Parts: sequence; C-alpha cells; structure tokens
Amino acid sequence: MFLPSDYDNRGWLKLPALFWAVLLLQARTWALFVLAGASRGQGEALLALFYPDRQSFWMGLAAGMPAMLTFLLSGRRHDYPRLWRYARYVLMLTQALMLISQALLLWRDAPGGIALALLALDAWALWLLASHRRLRACFETPTP
Repeated sequence: MFLPSDYDNRGWLKLPALFWAVLLLQARTWALFVLAGASRGQGEALLALFYPDRQSFWMGLAAGMPAMLTFLLSGRRHDYPRLWRYARYVLMLTQALMLISQALLLWRDAPGGIALALLALDAWALWLLASHRRLRACFETPTP
C-alpha cells in the first residue's frame, strides 16, 4: 500500500506536508495573532487590517482551535489513537463550517480577491481532508 519509508518507527504513517498546510489554513487567525504579537508596536494595526471588527477575530480564533489542538496532538497520536481517529472528522466539520461562513461572507459583501482565494483554499482543504488516501490512512490506528 505505502512504501516502508512512509512509516515512522512506531508503525504510523508519516503525515504528508499537505496536512500541515491544511492545519495552517484552518489556524490562519492564530498565525496572524502570533505575527501580531511578534511585531512589537504594530500588532494592533496588523490585526485591525485583517479583522476590522473584533467579533470576526474571536470567531477566527475559535474556528482555528481544532487545528491547534490537532497540531499539538499530532506528536502524541500514538498515545491517544482513539482521539486521533476522531480528529479528522472534527477537522472536516470545522473546515465545512469555515467554507460556509466564507461563502456567506462573500454573498453578503462585495467579493474581493482575498475572500475568493480563501473560499477556494477552504474548498480545497475540505476536499483534501475528505478524499486524500494517504491522509485518510494517517488517521487510522496501525495494526501490529
């Protein structure tokens, strides 16, 4: 099915690079929050540029929480195999909700280039989580 080099020393499939891209996409508000914290005096202006209203910022942080928890869990997935198995479904649900909210935002407001790009990336991430064979296999518990 997969090459022996695709497995780690515990018998788990190594996570593909696209998985990390999906996590970063889902946790984009968290990434911006870290960048704003690192840019000393201009953090508030940076956050105001991307999130003019505070409510959408807090919603973005909440939507990125499953991705952050999955990132933290990924290093210990062998210790929590049942929780790891459900993480994919939680990520898919979160991604679907983000896609719907992005589509509603575009429907309500005038479509912009960044909003359209985020909509396309959200759709791609949901498709990847649902159909990528190796990524799906990474969330299964290896049989000894």
